[in-house]
Amino acid sequence: MKILVTVKRVIDHNVKIKIKTDKSDVDLSNTKMAINPFCEIAIEEAIRIKEKAEKEGITSEVIAVSVGTSLSQSELRTALALGVDRAILIETESNIESLNVAKILSKVVENEQPDLVILGKQAIDTDNNQTGQMLAALTGMPQGTFASAISINNSKISVTREIDGGMQTLELNLPAIVTTDLRLNEPRYASLPNIMKAKRKPLLIKTPEDYGVIIKQHCKLLGVDSPAKRQTGIMVESVSELVNQLKNEAKVI
Repeated sequence: MKILVTVKRVIDHNVKIKIKTDKSDVDLSNTKMAINPFCEIAIEEAIRIKEKAEKEGITSEVIAVSVGTSLSQSELRTALALGVDRAILIETESNIESLNVAKILSKVVENEQPDLVILGKQAIDTDNNQTGQMLAALTGMPQGTFASAISINNSKISVTREIDGGMQTLELNLPAIVTTDLRLNEPRYASLPNIMKAKRKPLLIKTPEDYGVIIKQHCKLLGVDSPAKRQTGIMVESVSELVNQLKNEAKVI
């Protein structure tokens, strides 16, 4: 079984985001970067599927792919240290939108012919939640989004996902595309020996042009602002005063 898993370089989720003084974009200078948390879950799930398949005597391979600058090699090396077999970086300096990423990934899928593609459901920097669905549309592959549980049986995969009012389970024919939710698994940490081994694993560097994709900008970033500061709360002496504040001041009841 061949599994393709996506990796995106984002600001570490523990870091407080800084905005440029001209408010043109987020300031990335001297900022700690990391693998997108949803991508970490995708990597973990791909490795678990591989490990289970190998116990059953099925040869498996996990390939990590990232679209971004040369700095994304660091996140791909981390993925290799976690257990990924090889990695592909589609290097570009452009600020890539979801549609461009999906077009590039569709070409990678065409070249690699994976049995399963696993993506994080969204990236914590743009929060678009688009790439997996766009990739499914471009490749014609069935999709299971927001997966909280995955089970593979021969040529089919069952994807359990949370919906309003309960859980939904989909059965898809392989090859298929799955996007991961937070409850799917708990990502592992890379051990020191595996970090050292990752330096010797293959990391192929390509460009969008190598896949015949021309980057086009469909959206323009107008500016970035910090979230509005929350107003200071007030103390009330009684329930009646609370009700009065909610009714006459906050106007929520």
